Amino acid sequence: MEIGTLEYRTIGKFLTDLKKKFGEGDDEIMKVAELKKIKQGSRMMEKFVQKFRRAFRESEYEGRLLVEEFKRGINEVIRRKLMEAKRLLKSIKK
Repeated sequence: MEIGTLEYRTIGKFLTDLKKKFGEGDDEIMKVAELKKIKQGSRMMEKFVQKFRRAFRESEYEGRLLVEEFKRGINEVIRRKLMEAKRLLKSIKK
């Protein structure tokens, strides 16, 4: 493999190969990577939030970083509505 080339089509395949070659590695890094790949897509917000909450509990992310990951993962139409809101999202906790 040459430096600067990508041979992986998904993060999952990359992470699987990374684990094979270098062992389990830093568990926290793997959990953060899992959090970063969660997307709402066409699923209902409630389902997305449930999945996101499970992942963030394991990632140890908190505060502003967590909110940014949440916003990055949600549907673009909803994200735009949040940005236009008078009260900005500060937490995803109830």
